[in-house]
Amino acid sequence: MTHSYQDLIAIFNATFFEHYNTKLELGGDEPIYLPADDQIPHHRIIFAHGFFASALHEIAHWCVAGPERRLLEDFGYWYEPDGRTEQKQAEFEKVEIRPQAYEWILSVSAGFPFNVSCDNLHGDFEPDRLGFFSRVHQEVLTILDNGLPPRVQQLSDALAAFYATPALSRDDFIVK
Repeated sequence: MTHSYQDLIAIFNATFFEHYNTKLELGGDEPIYLPADDQIPHHRIIFAHGFFASALHEIAHWCVAGPERRLLEDFGYWYEPDGRTEQKQAEFEKVEIRPQAYEWILSVSAGFPFNVSCDNLHGDFEPDRLGFFSRVHQEVLTILDNGLPPRVQQLSDALAAFYATPALSRDDFIVK
């Protein structure tokens, strides 16, 4: 199965533009979320390099953000660039658990492989990738047990319909 970012853009925009005035758009080197302004009347989730995974990740952050945060550039969050200290990495991972859990759910809905990202290639230490993966995995199971949030559910359903994937189950997230 092939996954093109153009399909993801079409699916996302068809699912959310009318109700949330938000479009998914291809960007360059760095992803960013930009709220509507005087020049552009809609909110934009801009993902990097045309990568399907990058688009899913940025969408996941949008799914986490509440209405007030969706009015702020990059949802008002800080971003500590690659090369974080161990303390900064721990803070980064703490706020990345939920978005990466949503990303994993959306990836499965699209039949697309998911890889957890510690996003710290140039730090002075080796992040605990397996520990982070375990925390993201536990978050996925908790979300499945409690029910998907509405926007995650909407996009999950749209992706599953487009890619003809089966309904989500806990079995999709068994770690081997």
